[in-house]
Amino acid sequence: MFESAEIDHVIDKATFDAEEQVLREALLEAQYALREQSRHAVIILINGIEGAGKGETVKLLNEWMDPRLIQVSTFDQQTDEELARPAAWRYWRQLPPKGRIGIFFGNWYSQMLQGRVHGDLKKDQLNGAIEGALGLEQMLCNEGTLIFKFWFHLSKKQMLKRLETLKDDPLHSWRLSPLDWQQSKTYDKFVRAGEDVLRRTSRDYAPWYIVAGADANYRSLTVGRILLEGLQAALRNSAERAPLPHTTPLMTRTDERSLLDSLNMGVHLAKADYREQLVQEQARLAQLMRDKRMRRHALVAVFEGNDAAGKGGAIRRVAAALDPRQYRIVPVAAPTEEERAQPYLWRFWRHIPARGKFTVFDRSWYGRVLVERVEGFCAPEDWLRAYGEINDFEEQLSNAGVVLVKFWLAIDEKTQLQRFRERENNPVKRFKITEEDWRNREKWPLYREAVGDMVDRTSTRLAPWTLVEANDKQFARVKVLRTINDALEAAFEKARH
Repeated sequence: MFESAEIDHVIDKATFDAEEQVLREALLEAQYALREQSRHAVIILINGIEGAGKGETVKLLNEWMDPRLIQVSTFDQQTDEELARPAAWRYWRQLPPKGRIGIFFGNWYSQMLQGRVHGDLKKDQLNGAIEGALGLEQMLCNEGTLIFKFWFHLSKKQMLKRLETLKDDPLHSWRLSPLDWQQSKTYDKFVRAGEDVLRRTSRDYAPWYIVAGADANYRSLTVGRILLEGLQAALRNSAERAPLPHTTPLMTRTDERSLLDSLNMGVHLAKADYREQLVQEQARLAQLMRDKRMRRHALVAVFEGNDAAGKGGAIRRVAAALDPRQYRIVPVAAPTEEERAQPYLWRFWRHIPARGKFTVFDRSWYGRVLVERVEGFCAPEDWLRAYGEINDFEEQLSNAGVVLVKFWLAIDEKTQLQRFRERENNPVKRFKITEEDWRNREKWPLYREAVGDMVDRTSTRLAPWTLVEANDKQFARVKVLRTINDALEAAFEKARH
């Protein structure tokens, strides 16, 4: 795989100087067109042999292009803040918005390679890491991100020659780091691991580019040309994206019955029983959140439901059990300009809590397969693809120790109409009812179908949906609290084994 990068590739200074100016102007033009169109973000992953010119090349790219539109991120040792969250959280926080370029050192491939070389990452763990990386890259590309993966290479002979040359040079010996010397001892193992990872992760949507790193002129022109050609190709392609092959239609229902029809909407909790059970479950939640076992977990509760189903009231009863420092409530509305410039799940990743903390999402990432589907705010291929992306996202949360509880608060049409009218006639609650609520009510069958598909496709063993009969608010509030408590206790028990 690396043979072509180990032979001599040399560009003389005169040739480099002549081509550099042309390349620089073209890159700048493409960069400004990228910003103007704002249809794509660009991620450049920097990997390879120490001393092969990674830093020098990125420095030159910043000189050739407008550095104000480039963000360079380095992912070294994980911070305490990062260690308390899923592994991908640190990368999601640094994703560039559409129209900009992000350059990642120490990225997910660096972590894999170092783990393999030093024996910290077993074969099955590597398989999982590769699967996660490919899933992330596929999702980013589906959202319009351009990914350039560069491997800067030196042969073992070239690397050792560089070390010997710099070691005895008083003006440049500072360029050698402990990592350079360490890799001189692990070179063979590192290259074998690199070849394995590159072979398994080079895809048409995010291929690897192997760059010979011995000659700076050759290396710089090679990277610049690859980047330019990729940018120009994407900028020329102004046609709308075709539906992806795997976004197949959903299964046609042969009858009108869905899982929501199985709910007993007549359940009722007497007022005295409600007060007693509410206090019991709130006390139970308060105790569980203070349990030392919670230090190994975070808690996320997702609240979805029909308009006027009582989500706000249920959330308030949950919050009433806790110290405000323990939890955060994230209301989800239409995305902002900043959020629209990022992949869909970015706005939710940044709110994932640290271990020991609790985040409540009042509406959530399921908006893509609910309101965006029904109202036509995204293309069918986007919401059809979202089921798989959401399942992957929730699996990452679960694997990181996040206890995820998802609620759909269901009411029937008659109860919703009654509550809408009560809100209109109550000055204190009138702000809760809008024209949009009435418009949504007209699309009740479409939302009902979307909810059925959502539950069918995203209720998993790791993150099941809890359907809550919410015609009776008191019953719904207690069921929500009890479900959260049961989920926490189950997670604590599972962690023992």
